[in-house]
Amino acid sequence: MPLLHGKKVVIFGVANEKSIAWAIARAFHEQGAELAITYANEAIEKRVRPLAESLNAAAVLPCNVTSDDDIKAVFTELGKRWDGIDIVVHAVAFANKEELKGTIVNTTREGFATAMDISVYSLLGILKAAQPMMQGRNAAALTLTYHGAVKVFPSYNVMGVAKAALEASVRYLSEALGPEGIRVNAISAGPIRTLAASGVNGFIHILNHVESKAPLRRTITQEDVARSAVYLCSELASGVTGEIHYVDGGYNVIGL
Repeated sequence: MPLLHGKKVVIFGVANEKSIAWAIARAFHEQGAELAITYANEAIEKRVRPLAESLNAAAVLPCNVTSDDDIKAVFTELGKRWDGIDIVVHAVAFANKEELKGTIVNTTREGFATAMDISVYSLLGILKAAQPMMQGRNAAALTLTYHGAVKVFPSYNVMGVAKAALEASVRYLSEALGPEGIRVNAISAGPIRTLAASGVNGFIHILNHVESKAPLRRTITQEDVARSAVYLCSELASGVTGEIHYVDGGYNVIGL
């Protein structure tokens, strides 16, 4: 039987066919999951809806994660369709492009608040709204982070700070939701050519460097991440929570 047979899954963060979230959606579908996919705005909907429909998604819903009302509306609608939710995937992050140039000293107050709200608080807001539908189902939540949370990468700046806060949130959420049987983990993916990555100044340099230094001597693909996502959200990882799981070809172990 497929690893996620019959699981009800809602995925936040699909932007286009190169998104890590899209690779996760495909992998979950292949493993028997029933999907609901959200989109941030009308422009993104034009790309996301056809993708979601290709997987026979049960719902394709709007959600601006800076709005508590939008988040609540997603779960209200899903409550009409499903008796509960087994998996939540949070693949949402954003910082203004100007914040991803130069050094962190150039970060503005507004830019800092935006990055933290969209990249970090959205996970808390989503799981708070999802909690009633996840209780008692041995459910799982998964978010995406990056090694820039713990080590300095050129131009990653405020996003590194946001990812550090996201990783701390994973640990605190795992303790808060654990008594209800809800596991919370994160995947720290190596650099991948995605829409989000293109906003980081000097990204190609980072990509090439990691490829040359990682133990596997290759870049990571969206599918590499998706396969680990299946594991972390399936019963194979039933005893795993609060973890930051690296899928980066081993780059994080290298010192020099």
